[in-house]
Amino acid sequence: MPTTQQKVAIKAGGPLPRRPGVGRGAKVRAAVLAATLAELTQVGYADLSVEGVAQRAGVHKTTVYRRWPDRQTLVAEALTDSVARDVPVPDTGSLEGDLRTFARSLVGWLTSPPGEAIFATLIAASRVPEIAPIKRALFEDRFRRHEPLVTRAIARGELPHGTDPAEVIKTVIAPIYLRLLITAEPINAATADAAAAVALAAARAGVLRPPHARPAGEDQPTGNQRRR
Repeated sequence: MPTTQQKVAIKAGGPLPRRPGVGRGAKVRAAVLAATLAELTQVGYADLSVEGVAQRAGVHKTTVYRRWPDRQTLVAEALTDSVARDVPVPDTGSLEGDLRTFARSLVGWLTSPPGEAIFATLIAASRVPEIAPIKRALFEDRFRRHEPLVTRAIARGELPHGTDPAEVIKTVIAPIYLRLLITAEPINAATADAAAAVALAAARAGVLRPPHARPAGEDQPTGNQRRR
């Protein structure tokens, strides 16, 4: 809600006064990233500016530039930070539990008001050249953060050695994003559970390993397949 000083500025048609300082270090980072997400969902990526983010966060724009050299870097970090917070890396003690928890958290974020707003903004700005590397950075961060789900499962003997962590995570999220982006079907806990089950079955079967990690001859067709 605008303060009295801000209301006066709005009526006069002048710029909004900056909010009081938010401090240093972690507090500044949190304030700037929160302001970035707010600006992203309110004005869109094309109209987002470092100046607008700084004003909303209550800091000087040079404070923002000191940490983030451009808006692309700023938005990428704001998005990865938001997803990391709302879709944490689970550790349930089993790969089945981890994948189901991860899938449900992802669906929960995508169907939450902040998640829906952020996702819609990214889709709307998909033709902006800068958006592609931002989305790549977002997903690469997801794959890296969730790699322990698979490495722990391999260590427990739940998966074959050489299973590609990124491929497992991709197999989980693929049907969720298919419904969201292509078929426009609703996504819910059942969607998440089904996606996790498919990924688990594929990983256990050993098909989510790169070819060089598979035993010799594993990819050769059987006699029946040759005859077909």
